[in-house]
Amino acid sequence: MIALDASALLALLFREKGQEHVAAVIDRSCISAVNVNEVIGRFVRDGKEATEALQLIGALPIEIVPFGMADATLTASLLPATRQLGLSLGDRACLALAISRRIGAITADHPWLELDFPIEITCIR
Repeated sequence: MIALDASALLALLFREKGQEHVAAVIDRSCISAVNVNEVIGRFVRDGKEATEALQLIGALPIEIVPFGMADATLTASLLPATRQLGLSLGDRACLALAISRRIGAITADHPWLELDFPIEITCIR
């Protein structure tokens, strides 16, 4: 199992550079509801309907993981280690999911590679 960052899922959905790395793990991936929000937001920002994004995501074999209080607490606790790299709430939510499940994370964001967390981080670009 691997945790998808929004940037990784967007690469797959928009057929961007690195999409092949995401396609290779999509059948054993999960994503935080926070990151799903980011993906839907990108569609809406680009003038598309939120339902279009939901249909595309729903057709994929991805586990969508709810974001609860324990997730919020762990995500917030990552702020000191990630602040200087400029990681967002969504970035930290993905990392928290990976840490809590003891799985790897996949992203398109290079700054993640500078983190010293007890998980494997893969950058697709």
